[in-house]
Amino acid sequence: MYGLGIDIGSTASKAVIVNERRETVGSSVCALGAGTSGVDQALSALFEQTSLAWDDIAYSVATGYGRQRFNRADKQVSEISCHAKGVSLLLPGVRTIIDIGGQDAKALRLRADGALDEFIMNEKCAAGTGRFLDVMARVVESDVSLLSELDGQADLPVEISSTCTVFAESEVISRLAEGEPIPNIVAGIHRSVARRAASLVRRLGPVEGPVAMSGGVARNQGAVRALENELGVAIEIPDSCQLSGALGAALFAIEALGKGRIRSVAAGPVAGREAGGLYDVRY
Repeated sequence: MYGLGIDIGSTASKAVIVNERRETVGSSVCALGAGTSGVDQALSALFEQTSLAWDDIAYSVATGYGRQRFNRADKQVSEISCHAKGVSLLLPGVRTIIDIGGQDAKALRLRADGALDEFIMNEKCAAGTGRFLDVMARVVESDVSLLSELDGQADLPVEISSTCTVFAESEVISRLAEGEPIPNIVAGIHRSVARRAASLVRRLGPVEGPVAMSGGVARNQGAVRALENELGVAIEIPDSCQLSGALGAALFAIEALGKGRIRSVAAGPVAGREAGGLYDVRY
């Protein structure tokens, strides 16, 4: 039997299928998020890749920014819980997870058994998020995928003191006008993101390792290095860091099957079930 996890983020949609042995059967990512055709494209690519269809899915779980508006899943679960579960499978024993998404940033503390203990999140401001990096990449006339490479060329990071995205954008424009090298500005941008994320981690108490990072920003080695320097610890990055939430959702789907929450596969996805979720964390 197959469990499907769908992570509908603000800027990307991810989907993962696992079998009853918790092995990943297939995965896909579409660079379009909530409110777009991203989830449909991610699912189409996934089903084509695996030669499976909705009728082959025994249970499905949706998570992420747009989960409440996706009515084809059997259950909705908080991305907090899903990232904890997904990263715990990929990196057993991890105690702290930093997830920087398109619209928010989160710090999670896990217990020794991998269960979620506590979390802190920033969802009031785009500063310190993937959206912040998107804006800054545009200002320096680059692509967000190239920021890590530019960071590696820096010799003296520029201080970006503003914590607001709008003010930080003006500050970066001023630095460019002053002739500061773009690599140094990018390194300063990453330090700004790292300070915001590190402050969330410290609000959980003393940093407990191993520390891992999930989400799309974890693919940016410049941001990861800046965060490691800020926290003074090494950060582990799962191979499938951007898929951690979708993987966790798929694992919750398989657990639901084990608890007897199984529908007839032939019935297709069940729409409009309760808006809560397995181990749902309210925020």
